[in-house]
Amino acid sequence: MSPLKLAFQIVCPGGDSKLSILIFHRVLPEPDPIFPDEPDARRFDQVMGWVSTWFNVIPLDVAVDALRTRNLPARAMAITFDDGYADNRTIALPILKRHGLSATFFIATGYLDGGRMWNDTIIEAIRSSKTRRLELDDIKQFEGSRLRSLAIGSVPEKRAAIQAILGQIKYLPSSEREVASRSIAEQCDINLPDNLMMTSQQVVEMRRAGMLIGAHTVSHPILAQLQPCDVRKEISGSKVFLEGILEEETCLFAYPNGRPNVDFQTKDASIVKELGFKAAVSTAWGTTGTDSDLMQLPRFTPWDKTRLFFGARLIKNVFCGGPSRLDSHRGGIS
Repeated sequence: MSPLKLAFQIVCPGGDSKLSILIFHRVLPEPDPIFPDEPDARRFDQVMGWVSTWFNVIPLDVAVDALRTRNLPARAMAITFDDGYADNRTIALPILKRHGLSATFFIATGYLDGGRMWNDTIIEAIRSSKTRRLELDDIKQFEGSRLRSLAIGSVPEKRAAIQAILGQIKYLPSSEREVASRSIAEQCDINLPDNLMMTSQQVVEMRRAGMLIGAHTVSHPILAQLQPCDVRKEISGSKVFLEGILEEETCLFAYPNGRPNVDFQTKDASIVKELGFKAAVSTAWGTTGTDSDLMQLPRFTPWDKTRLFFGARLIKNVFCGGPSRLDSHRGGIS
């Protein structure tokens, strides 16, 4: 037994022990210079090789049942993806299958079949823009901010501009985020992609391939900003749509953005439970134990590039968790 596997055996012995849940968003065909932390196919294949050696990777619904009965296997782990990107089907799925692993894919259903999330409108507009500066003075959503004129001529400038813009408008109401992103896209004057997200058929194919499918709202709003009736509409709308195309119950949910008491509140978790979900995942660091709230399960993926440090950070997460690095990935959109 390798030293790291032995270490996980000691800290996660099974029974009423700990469950680690990994979180991903995209798996790109090649490294992205604008988002170098986003895993590409080679990197994801490497990480899946590590975790398949160290952990007993089980479906999230099976893990939830095991938590309830205090019967987790030793070194238990579940793998999850948020949002519903097409590369989950074309790139991540074959890699998962090659390693004999399962994962749960949480789908923001309003963006399937040719849709595009607001943050991706900004990312792709700036990525492909030929202009060297982006002027924000005439965009209402930036009034009073320090963001007025941003250089976007080089890759580092594009990366910095994207992060600054997403940070500025991330917590605006959904309608205002859409207006701002469209204004930026118009100024960049490029043709935006309409194939970033999965089709409904691809979601069905994922399920037929043995993956789990969970709900992630319809339009990926900040639930903490919504009235309870709108929270219920967003969550139930996603659930009903998925149940319609999959012809089975959808029992797992992921909170958009996912930070407890920031992106969603306890009242939102209560609505998730009322709607019949058996578990829901957040983006708080940590591992899940038998005493955890099944409506607020933590998730964590190390960002380290080497086997030793990746494994060591997973062990550290079992013991103490910590502040999330997820905000460095695609503007903190989860």
